[in-house]
Amino acid sequence: MVFDFLQPVSEDFITFKEHLPNHALGKKVVFHTVKDFPDLEGVDIAIICVNEYRGSEQENQQNTFTFFRKHFYSLFPGNWNVSLVDLGNIQFGETLEDTYFLVKSINEDLLRKKIIPIIIGGSHDVTYPIYRAYDNLDQMVNLATIDNQFDFAKENVAFNKAFLTKIIVDEPNNMFNFSNIGYQTYYNSQEEIDLIEKLYFDAYRLGEVSHKIAIAEPVFRDADIVSVDMKSVQSAYSGNEKDFNPNGFDGKEICALARYSGISDKVSTFGVFDWNPSEKESILVAQIIWYFIEGFSYRSKEYPFGTKENYLKYIVLVEDEELIFFKSNKTERWWIEIPFLDNKNNKLKRNTLLPCTHDDYLAACEQEIPSRWWKAYRRNLL
Repeated sequence: MVFDFLQPVSEDFITFKEHLPNHALGKKVVFHTVKDFPDLEGVDIAIICVNEYRGSEQENQQNTFTFFRKHFYSLFPGNWNVSLVDLGNIQFGETLEDTYFLVKSINEDLLRKKIIPIIIGGSHDVTYPIYRAYDNLDQMVNLATIDNQFDFAKENVAFNKAFLTKIIVDEPNNMFNFSNIGYQTYYNSQEEIDLIEKLYFDAYRLGEVSHKIAIAEPVFRDADIVSVDMKSVQSAYSGNEKDFNPNGFDGKEICALARYSGISDKVSTFGVFDWNPSEKESILVAQIIWYFIEGFSYRSKEYPFGTKENYLKYIVLVEDEELIFFKSNKTERWWIEIPFLDNKNNKLKRNTLLPCTHDDYLAACEQEIPSRWWKAYRRNLL
């Protein structure tokens, strides 16, 4: 059984949690201990820590993630009806590929059980085996990263900053869309930025998102995997003094993005990577996970559409193109239809709905085709 390779949470933490207040999170979660493994029946979310840094410049060190757990489980839950388990730690295998195989297998098993894995720790390349966990689930995958870089292959760069190239190149290629939130231009070559455009992927600069953070919500509403690189956060907020970053998201912004990810009915894996599990950075990571679960508790179950009776339909003619929008009566969120293309290259095989904003509808009314619709339409032809 693949879960046999998980290391239980530390005895140090188990002793700590016994002294938590009765209403703290730590008293409402079932833990993988030396004596017991949680029953996964009826579980909504499983938390797993990964101690694997060989894809980066860092060396693997024995890490129990006790700082993170102490801060996270000391928090108080909101008005949640969420069943949580903590499955413990994945320790680095004999090779990097061994760890990848374990992450992939555990993630796939949890997805088949309709449990959302929250993967914490490790370098950002751990996103690759998470993506590979969807290989046998018979679906196209949308990946969204919160990162200041695109993670394409570069010369003399560690693999954790090049895993996106491997995702794009390796077979089977299940990725329909990649979206980046918060890239900083000076960390990315013009060739990389041009490649993002050429592949019709979505990318939003840090300034765009900070100016109007709601533009990121439709991106997460359309994502299966959300992967956070903590180097996208200002060091003043993350507490990362080792890899100093003067610019990036602040604490409120990164937590808001995590909450958008949780609210999305489609997101089925959430991960936070590339952080030093020191006590300072553990505090913010704990709050990021809290906000993801907070968002999850407010999911509206609007995806996929079971019926369109609870939606208002709007048809807008832009040049020769008929754009069809839907607005939810329940949440007032918007979608736009991507038409079925009757050709052998069509990846979607059916009409599909792309999350969008009210501003996209207003732009269409002014004869402007929404950028995300155009990219999704063109991507379907590749």
